[in-house]
Amino acid sequence: MAGTAGAMHGDWTSALERARAHSPFLARGLERLPDLAAMLEAGEGEAALRSAKGAGEGSADAGLALRREKRALGLVLAIGDLAGAFDLARVMRELSAFADRALHRAIVAAIARRTGEEAAHGFTALALGKHGSGELNYSSDIDPILLYDPQTLPRRSRDEPGEAAQRYAREVVRLLSQQTSEGYVFRVDLRLRPASEVSPLALSFDAATGHYESSALAWERAAFIRARSAAGDIAAGEAFLDAIRSFVWRRSLDFGAIDEVRTLSLRIRAKHSGPLSPAPGYDLKLGRGGIRDIEFAAQTQQLIHGGRDPSLRARDTRTALLSLGQANHLSLTDAMALSASYARLREVEHRLQMVEDRQTHSLPSGYALDGVARLDGMPDGAALVAELRELTERTAGVFDAVLAPDTARTPAPATDERTGMIEARLSEWDGSLKALRSPSARAAFAKLEPDLVRSLAAAPDPRGATIRLERILERVPSALNLFRLLDARPAVLAQLIDALALAPPLADALTDRPQLLDTLLDRSALALPPKTKKIVRAMRRDERGDSYEQRLDRLRIVTAEQRFALGVQLIEGVHDPLAIGRGLARLAEAGVRVALDLATREFTRTHGTFADGELVVLGLGRLGGGALTHASDLDCVFLFTQGRQDVSDGARPLPRDLYFNRLAQRVVAALSVATARGALYEVDTRLRPQGEQGSLAVSMAGFARYQCDNAWTWEHMALQRGRVVAGSRMAASQVETAIRAALTAPRDPTGVRTDILAMRAEMAAHKPAAGPLDVKLLRGGLVDIEFAVHAVQLREGLVGPPDLGDAIERLSRDGYVPADLGEAHATLTRVLIAVRLLAPALSDASEAGKDALARTLGVAGHDEVLHRIAEARRAVAGAWRIVFEEELAI
Repeated sequence: MAGTAGAMHGDWTSALERARAHSPFLARGLERLPDLAAMLEAGEGEAALRSAKGAGEGSADAGLALRREKRALGLVLAIGDLAGAFDLARVMRELSAFADRALHRAIVAAIARRTGEEAAHGFTALALGKHGSGELNYSSDIDPILLYDPQTLPRRSRDEPGEAAQRYAREVVRLLSQQTSEGYVFRVDLRLRPASEVSPLALSFDAATGHYESSALAWERAAFIRARSAAGDIAAGEAFLDAIRSFVWRRSLDFGAIDEVRTLSLRIRAKHSGPLSPAPGYDLKLGRGGIRDIEFAAQTQQLIHGGRDPSLRARDTRTALLSLGQANHLSLTDAMALSASYARLREVEHRLQMVEDRQTHSLPSGYALDGVARLDGMPDGAALVAELRELTERTAGVFDAVLAPDTARTPAPATDERTGMIEARLSEWDGSLKALRSPSARAAFAKLEPDLVRSLAAAPDPRGATIRLERILERVPSALNLFRLLDARPAVLAQLIDALALAPPLADALTDRPQLLDTLLDRSALALPPKTKKIVRAMRRDERGDSYEQRLDRLRIVTAEQRFALGVQLIEGVHDPLAIGRGLARLAEAGVRVALDLATREFTRTHGTFADGELVVLGLGRLGGGALTHASDLDCVFLFTQGRQDVSDGARPLPRDLYFNRLAQRVVAALSVATARGALYEVDTRLRPQGEQGSLAVSMAGFARYQCDNAWTWEHMALQRGRVVAGSRMAASQVETAIRAALTAPRDPTGVRTDILAMRAEMAAHKPAAGPLDVKLLRGGLVDIEFAVHAVQLREGLVGPPDLGDAIERLSRDGYVPADLGEAHATLTRVLIAVRLLAPALSDASEAGKDALARTLGVAGHDEVLHRIAEARRAVAGAWRIVFEEELAI
């Protein structure tokens, strides 16, 4: 639009006309504040906003100054809102920032009135509700919690700290909420404080901490999703919120609390007596499909998943919805729809409140409804109601789906004999398991028991599953939360029974960490891990004040949860085992990168850095090849770059070689040493130059010299699968150059053949196959594929690629190996990945494991599994004959 210099875009003329015609409150404001009205008529919204924020300047009376600022600010924001110049987010942000300023000034004024000291240390206002989330509306109350520190609170010498704090709290409330000729600033509601019916207006930090750590209710957890330190001693408030973070964001789900929040939201809806859908009297906040429904839909999912994923802890509703959609806890379509609905409902709510500056959320009737619609720019009330009906119907549907309990997967019918055995076993739990001694735990078990009996009796291995479940219950202090979780999410019960019956490694993991079941609650539980960089970001989600050990725990938690989820995906047959193997490799690579980063950051605190040097991790074996199993070690070689700096620049400097060797030890420890959160991986460093006799970390130059001058044939075979998994691109390029130089050097083809055949014969003699499913060591198995492929590569001076499947495809295309070797490798690799989970002893699988293995491989039964293995081994024997010109006995 055309306007004066500095004018903002927006239909200011229409906004002013609508305000004067349909909002008596705004019309009066335009008359009382002609200077602001003139700026708004000229479209100078930002200038008017700056002027409004200074409306109280020059007044020594804090209450008077704040009232004048509020009146001016509300007028400018409302007209800018109607004009389309200030969007909803800007309006809410400005109103919330004013509330912060008002609270802070009120605290300072209250303390100064009593002590003469203009200070706010030792007294904090936490903002909750819409104030905490930065989403205040035009007529919102504010719901602070007032806290104080008895040691630092300013006070008269004769005042006790508690007495002084209560005086300040009462003065803050009076100063902000008292109605005067200039109006009021904010209505202040202190009922969200701990035990508000009996507690003083302001609580000490220690008293509040004790409450939230011991006796807080579920709704208080939900309230603290949006809490922030807003005024007074902000640093003290932030420290308090850090201290109670584990109260709000729990890694182990409390399904009793989740049920309480669900029940509360449904009770609020049931108590609402207005129309169920938009019509005169419909409450935009509390009505079905309204603002509160959207907020509860977001907050319930945040409580469920935010303990494990800090990215979901957004205070404001729309950001929370978006993060939940991106993390697949809501469908992205539903998240976007809820966000759009929330924005529109809040806009209409603002129009209602603009009319007479009243805290109202209900649609009026008749001419009043038409007036609200026209203030909003719509033709009449009927058009507004029609829009809101369509919008709230969609919102209500999503809300109902989010808060509805899961439906169970119906177990297959069980025999009476099985059922009787399970019932008899479970009947012994009541007297023998400590976790079932509390009345609430026994009640939760009684509620779940019929479904549990049916699921266990229908399991492939009911006795084994029951015994493993007992072991889990023996490790938890109370079974209450576990039983509530399984009752609330029957689909998780089905997956639990499968894990216990079919996969000993998953059962062992659950025995050590029962909270791994929480992983299955995420919608993403059956999705493959994302790209490595995204996993790294999840592992690096440090929180303020986290120690090195806490950051390592985060790494362990993410790894354990993802490995467990991948195991469930495998036994449920959700994905191709090859995809599971690649997912496990991405997870391990991310873990190595984060372990290197964390260890380096911690190490440099004491020993400083090398500006011209870094540690690099070269992955070999299955890690280098990018396809792990649940039982894989990580084959790593540590290398460091060279430079001119001889010693590190820290308080305790070290020479370069010693520095990087000690750092490498730290990385290995970060990956392999068990903590309360468990261990990550076994790290095998024996493939480094000189093996166990050599240094743990080797310089790039030393590595290159060794590989070219001293390495054995088997070491060059291993190098074919080498890939830098952690380190800069420049350093990775140096490693790749050294590998290429070693692998492309001229060599005697006869010597290569002799060396490899001798190694394979020795391996066959000393490490025979463990059984018919040991597809790695069986003749015609995966080791023979690796030996044949590497023999061709070394003989012909070819390099990689590290992925053995890709290498076979390239060699097949060039005529070095037969075409069917690629499918044989894929078949045997699928079996290996599945068997490591379903039959880790490799001798054979249980009958249930055999069926699961067949399902995982997508074949009819165990005989077909063995047939596919035999076919693959024959293909490998054919390739062996071509490469080595000898028969392979299989």
